[in-house]
This record gives sequence, C-alpha cells and structure tokens, in this order.
Amino acid sequence: MADPHASDNPHHGAELHLGTVGPATRDVSAAETTRATAAWWDADADDYQATHGAFLGAADFVWCPEGLTETEAGLLGPVDGRDVLEVGCGSGSCARWLADHGARAVGLDLSAGMLRHAHAGNIETGLAVPLIRATAEQLPFGTDSFDLACSAFGAIPFVARLERTFAEIARVLRPGGRWVFAVTHPMRWIFPDDPGPTGLTAAVSYFDRTPYVEVDAEGRATYVEHHRTLGDYVRALHESGLRLVDLIEPEWPAGHTRIWGQWSPLRGKLFPGTAIFCATVR
Repeated sequence: MADPHASDNPHHGAELHLGTVGPATRDVSAAETTRATAAWWDADADDYQATHGAFLGAADFVWCPEGLTETEAGLLGPVDGRDVLEVGCGSGSCARWLADHGARAVGLDLSAGMLRHAHAGNIETGLAVPLIRATAEQLPFGTDSFDLACSAFGAIPFVARLERTFAEIARVLRPGGRWVFAVTHPMRWIFPDDPGPTGLTAAVSYFDRTPYVEVDAEGRATYVEHHRTLGDYVRALHESGLRLVDLIEPEWPAGHTRIWGQWSPLRGKLFPGTAIFCATVR
C-alpha cells in the first residue's frame, strides 16, 4: 500500500480520511466488504474523478485503462431502444454514452460520492440518466427489466458474493439478454501493484483467493478487493444461468503512454491487464 502521507499517492486523501494504516491478510465478510467499499469510494470519489475524469469523458464508454471504447469494440451490440443497466456506474459516463446512443440507461452504484459526480455529469451533458444507490448483490429491479447489463471495472471486484451478484444480473435480464463486464485480469494478482520493473516479478500465488484488505488502527477494513481466477468467473457465470460467449483481453495500443495505477506501457506490452467477459442469459 502506498504511504497515505505521500503527496504523490493519488489515494492519500481517502486513506487519511478513513485512517488507513496498512494492509492485512484475512478473509472479509460480505457485510464488511459492503461497508468498506461504500466508505472508500465516498472518500475517494473527488480524487478519482480529478485523476481519471478527463480520460473517461463526460459521456464516453471506455472499457479499461488500455483505452478500448464501446464505439470501437461494440461488445454490447445494438443499444438504440434497449433498456440497459450499468452496474457500478461511478460517475456515469458509460450510462450517459448509452443514453446518447438511444438506450434507456440506468446507472447503479453503492457510493453516494460517485453518484454525486454522476449527477453533476447529467447536468453538464443534459443527459438525464436515472441514478440508483444500491449494492450489486441485491438489485432493486423487477425480473426481466433489462435487455443489457454492463460494468466497466465497477462493482464486480468489490463484492464478496460473486455468484449472488451474477444471479441477480441474470434475474433482471430478459431472455437472451447480454451481460458484459471488465475487471482487472486475474493474472495481475500474482504481481506487485506497480507499473514499473518491480511489477514484472511474480510475488504471490494465482490460486490464493484471500482478498486484498487495508485496515485502520482498530483493524476495521477500509478497502477490500476480491480476487477470482478466470475459472472462478466462468463457473460463477454458468451457475447463475449465464453463458460465456467471448473473453476479450485488450492489448496495449501503440502510442498509449498513460499510466493508471499498475497499468503502464511497460507491463501492457508483456501481459494483459484487463479481462472483459461477454455472457448471455441461457
């Protein structure tokens, strides 16, 4: 974990606000995960938007730090006239892109801080996307409510119960509906979270599912991120009534120099940083 007092740590504000003192190696319950995730993203929302907002755009759909966009990839298929749910919408830029392309889009996020930026983005763009505060593990929508669901690094790494989350998504999707989500590529888990040369040497087991946890002085979790293998994701999709139809591992594009956390040109040219799963309701 970065030093919370270091001026070059992009998360120092959240870490200081939450009293983060360092990492811990332990399991975390679903309830503690939810509390920590809501508190973290509320505390980090302003710094996150200041750091990444321009790259993500006000009404753009960027899937990953590699810069792959939905305009280029078309992973969702036609969106005009479709009901679409963005899970873990953050500042809502993807949902607004969807609305601007004719979709009836809804943005859902656990963090009030991120939804505050999403509301500001709605006002800035004039795209009035409905915004809902809720956990992805219990979606506040009726069965068969949406044609499509998507998530660009939102919610999925921050839920403790992946199968329950996927089951909820399958429930709210109509027959034949499509679910596309991007997460950190599972193989990145074995390397230090470093964009430089240190991040090229494997340090932990790929098969260790212990979540990454940061804690305060009382031992309470202030940040939680869950690790799953590629196989874990595939099995969870299958068990939830979803069928995997594609897996995208974006290559680092030539001329792309942006460093985003542990993503960098150095690492990107050697191994994937993002996995994008495309699934449909069986």
